[in-house]
Amino acid sequence: MNDDLFLAVDVGTGSVRAALIDTVGRILAVVAREHEQIVPRFGWSDQRPEDWWTGVAAAIRQVLQDVDGAAHRVSAVAACGQMHGTVLVDDKGRLVRETAPLWNDKRTVEYVLRFERAHPPSSYLADCANPAAPAWPGFKLQWLRDNDREAWDRTAAVIMPKDYINLKLTGEIAMDRTDGGASFLMDPESGEWSRRMADLLGLDRTKLAPLRNPTEILGRVTDEAARETGLAAGTPVLVGGADYPVALLGSGVCQPGVGSEVMGTSAIITAIAEKPLLDPSVCNVGTVEGNWGAFMLLESGGDAMRWARRVFHEKKASYEEIVATAGKAPAGSDRMFFMPYLTGERLGEHRNARAQYFGIGAQHGLAHMHRAVLEGVAFATKRHINILDAISGEPLKRIVASGGGAKTELWMKIKASVYDLPILVPREPECGLIGCAIMAAAAIGHHSSVGKAAEAYVRYDREVLPVPEWVEIYRPMQAFFEKLYQHSQSLYDDLDRLPQ
Repeated sequence: MNDDLFLAVDVGTGSVRAALIDTVGRILAVVAREHEQIVPRFGWSDQRPEDWWTGVAAAIRQVLQDVDGAAHRVSAVAACGQMHGTVLVDDKGRLVRETAPLWNDKRTVEYVLRFERAHPPSSYLADCANPAAPAWPGFKLQWLRDNDREAWDRTAAVIMPKDYINLKLTGEIAMDRTDGGASFLMDPESGEWSRRMADLLGLDRTKLAPLRNPTEILGRVTDEAARETGLAAGTPVLVGGADYPVALLGSGVCQPGVGSEVMGTSAIITAIAEKPLLDPSVCNVGTVEGNWGAFMLLESGGDAMRWARRVFHEKKASYEEIVATAGKAPAGSDRMFFMPYLTGERLGEHRNARAQYFGIGAQHGLAHMHRAVLEGVAFATKRHINILDAISGEPLKRIVASGGGAKTELWMKIKASVYDLPILVPREPECGLIGCAIMAAAAIGHHSSVGKAAEAYVRYDREVLPVPEWVEIYRPMQAFFEKLYQHSQSLYDDLDRLPQ
C-alpha cells in the first residue's frame, strides 16, 4: 500500500500534464506536452480533443519511465481539466467534430445577450446557479446546434475535456457534477440536468452525458489504452473533476468559512458554501466534496501590474523593481486611489467600467502610483469578499492564496491588511495535481473522505497576517472606495456616448 502511486492528469489550455504522486502527497515526477489553440476568427477559440489525447498518452508514457516500476504501482488515475470546452461524441464515443470551442471562446455573445433580454436573472438563477455568460457550455451548444447541425444531429453525448481523456482510457462516458454545475444546465438542488434550463435554451437533454460524482470509479484502463499509455490494463480511473474545483481541494479550500484567491492575470475570490450563492454578479461551481464554490472575478488582478509596467516603464523595469518602488510609499498612498477596472467587469450591470486614479496631488510620485495599483486591486477584491459574505451570512475566516501574485510579499501584506484576514500560502503550488491525488486517495480507501485526504496532503508554506497599523488606514479607505465605485457608475455610459 505504501508503495502505491496515483497518476494525476491535468488537461490545461496550453498543455496536458501527467504526474506521479505518492501516498503522502509528494509529487515525484511531472511531464507536460503542449498543444495549440486554434483561432479561426476573432473571438473564437478551439482545440482538437485528439491533440489532448495524443499529449496525455505521451506524457503518461514518459512519466511512467521516470519512476521505477511505476506502471504496476499506479493504484488509480484521476484527471482534472479546463472547464467549458464542449466536446461532442457519437454513440460509439467517436468525435463528431474535430474541434471543440473552449472556455474563452466568445462566439456565443449574441446568444447570451438574447437570453438576457428575455430572462431577468431572478427568473432562472435557482435553476442553474449562475448568471448568463459566454463561457457556459449551454450557450456553446446553442451555437453548435444552429451552425453545425450535421454534427449536432450525430451527437450522442456532450462531455468536457477531462471526460474525453477518461473516455479514451476506459471507453466510458460521463461528466462529473463540478463540470456539470458550471454548464448553465444543471439543477443545483438535484444535481441532475435541469429540464427547465434545457427547455429555455432549446436543447435536447438526452444528449448530455450522465452526471456522476468526481470520486466515483468510472471504469478501468482498457487493453488498447494500456498499449498507448504504458499503464497496466484494469487500473481504476476516477470520474474526476473540473480543474478549478479540484485545485480548490488541492489547496485545502473545502469547507465553509474558508476562501480562495487565485492571484494571476485576474483575481478570483471564492467562498465555500453549502448552497450556491444566488446573485447576478456571482458565479457558482460545485466542489469535489459536495459543497459549492461561489466566486467573483476581477479581470485586472496581476494584469494591473502588467499595465503599470508597460505604461510607466515601457516594459523595461522588472516586477520586482516595481514592487520595491511601491514599498517606498506609505500605506494608503497618501489617500490616492486606483480603480483597477482596466477591461471592465465580467458580470453585472457595469461591464463597461473603466480604470482611474483618484485623489492625485502635487505630493504624489511614482511610488504612490505603483502602491495605489496594488492597493486598488486589494480594495476591489475586498469589495467582492463583502458581497459574498453578505449573501452567505458566514464571513470568511481565512484565505488561501495561489498563483503568481502570492509570491509578492508586499502585495500579500497589503491584501491581508485590507481584508483583515490571515492569508495562507500552500507549500505545494501544484494544487490541481494534489487535488487529483486527494480524490484518488479517497476513492480507493487510503482516506475515509476527500476532507481527510486534504488534511493529510495539504501543507502551508507560510501565513501572512494583517499589519494592525495598515488595517486601521485601509478600513476607512475601503468605505471610500465603495463610494467612489458607486459614483463612477453613472459616468461610464456617458463616456461611451462621447464621440471617438
